[in-house]
Amino acid sequence: MLKTQLDKYIEKYETVDFIKDDPVQFVHNFNDKKDIEIAGFIASMFAYGKREVFISKLNYIFNIMNNKPSDFVKSFNYKENNIKNCDYRFSKDCDLIEVLRILNILYSENETLESLFKYSYSQNQDIWNMFQGVVDYFYARVDKNKVTKGFYHLLPNPAKKSALKRMNMLLRWFVRSSSVDIGIWNFIPKSELLIPLDTHVAKISRKLNLLNRNDNGYESVIELTNNLKKFDPTDPIKYDFALFGYGVNNKV
Repeated sequence: MLKTQLDKYIEKYETVDFIKDDPVQFVHNFNDKKDIEIAGFIASMFAYGKREVFISKLNYIFNIMNNKPSDFVKSFNYKENNIKNCDYRFSKDCDLIEVLRILNILYSENETLESLFKYSYSQNQDIWNMFQGVVDYFYARVDKNKVTKGFYHLLPNPAKKSALKRMNMLLRWFVRSSSVDIGIWNFIPKSELLIPLDTHVAKISRKLNLLNRNDNGYESVIELTNNLKKFDPTDPIKYDFALFGYGVNNKV
């Protein structure tokens, strides 16, 4: 039975050993909640492409921050900063600088990433519209003359109905509580989380007849998540680890 097989992969892969090669490592590098939130937010934005490359880039970025992301954001001065050589694929230094400048505004208003996400969720009671509210906060404050298209890749627009893989991954880290996921936010039920869908997960899911759609956008995220809820309606996204494990063991 497929559920039994996938449950075995969860048991095998949702372990502490998973952390060291995954971007989730960055939320485990800190103890203070504000540091964890900012580190996870930035790590999730850069978590695409080759793992070893973006993990190296993230280590470089956090070293610039003296591994104190909350203090760095709160004191950030966009006119005088040491954000250099942080280009990564689609994004440039200026794009990260604008993200940090807007985070500085948020934290200067005695708000946090948690309060921003929580407020947006309270207004919508829906994950996708919550993402829209969060992204709109950044879009409303960005200096469009100081960024490239890379800024919008770091913070994609939910209205375009892409999979939002990195945003959904961030929520998995912060909402679920396990040996891998850190579970620091409690205002969203884990039953409402959506699968972080990328091309690899989509390919495996089609092979297992868990996904019929050919695109890798919003509708596929919903279809796959709903099918995973048939295995566990209270925590469907734990099967993210199972799909990873299936891919590793079957070389999909």
